[in-house]
Amino acid sequence: MRRREFIALVGGTAAWPLVARAQQAGMVWRIGPAVVLVLGLMLAPIAAEAQEAGKLWSIGFLSPYSADYDKSWRAALLNGLRDLGYVEGKNVVMVERHTEGRPELYSEFALELVRSRVDVFVVHGGDQRAIRAAEQTSSAIPIVFIANPDPVGLGLVASLARPGGNITGLSDSHIELAPKRVELLKEIVPSLSRIAVLHNKTSMHLRGLKDTQTAASALRLTVVPVEIREGPGPDDIDGVVATIRRVRAEALNVLFGAANIHLRRLADLAVKNMIPTIGSARTSAEAGYLMSYGADFPGLYRRAAIYVDKILKGAKPADLPVEQPTKFELVINLKTAKALGLPVPPSLVARADEVIE
Repeated sequence: MRRREFIALVGGTAAWPLVARAQQAGMVWRIGPAVVLVLGLMLAPIAAEAQEAGKLWSIGFLSPYSADYDKSWRAALLNGLRDLGYVEGKNVVMVERHTEGRPELYSEFALELVRSRVDVFVVHGGDQRAIRAAEQTSSAIPIVFIANPDPVGLGLVASLARPGGNITGLSDSHIELAPKRVELLKEIVPSLSRIAVLHNKTSMHLRGLKDTQTAASALRLTVVPVEIREGPGPDDIDGVVATIRRVRAEALNVLFGAANIHLRRLADLAVKNMIPTIGSARTSAEAGYLMSYGADFPGLYRRAAIYVDKILKGAKPADLPVEQPTKFELVINLKTAKALGLPVPPSLVARADEVIE
């Protein structure tokens, strides 16, 4: 067989079923190699797409929180995937593991996801140990993290522009926003002089505490660190509020994830004890904190779908730059403000991205 005829034959392989059906229908009686080649080139992408359409992709979702806590973020991720042609249960499935504040479960749950043969990890990156657990469990499965505050400083990626390795994702910059939260509390409580900061001993929280102290010093505020253990239970939340009262702090800044899944309990107790509280995600204000200021977390999860899509289509995490947030949102809970007897300055309400009434 001549080389030209061989190429035509191979290139037209995808066309033969269609040609055969056409011949049976009496539509085509003779066909030459050139025609086959043209049809093959036209139909090959269609054949490839049809083959890919039958693939059921599997996403391993690893979170330090509970399924209920993650509900809105999970929905945002799925909505982003849907915009890109992925429909849950049809061509994509989400295999989820939620540690509910128990970091000792990261490795076990990551292994379960690997055994489930997931194609990509999506990890809430507020705690880098979750990312490390996924990385150590499998070096072959790509990892997309969401909401890690300092991926370069923590050694997760080589640089934002060129991550290297098998990890990429989206930062949330919540540590850098600590000074702004202090300013917001001072604006809504002008007489504020002592502010409590709820934190645990993770490196991110210790850095957030330091940044808060620096910002508070510039405003002539005293910072009272209030430590809470990782994965706190309801009794720990009760103890935190008792401590805040004992040290006579007049407001509370909750570093991201410190209260874990107990946002509503902390919010209720804070209001009961007349403590204005600010968090770093809208879920905090929705749970009853006075305010929240931070990255648009649903937006981050929706953007993460783009990373997942690119990786499933063959892109390498090493070549996908880490994205930093471009939108930060201020949410004010006016119901909480009313319960605390705090008038919210109209200028602050005007600047809010959302007001809960």
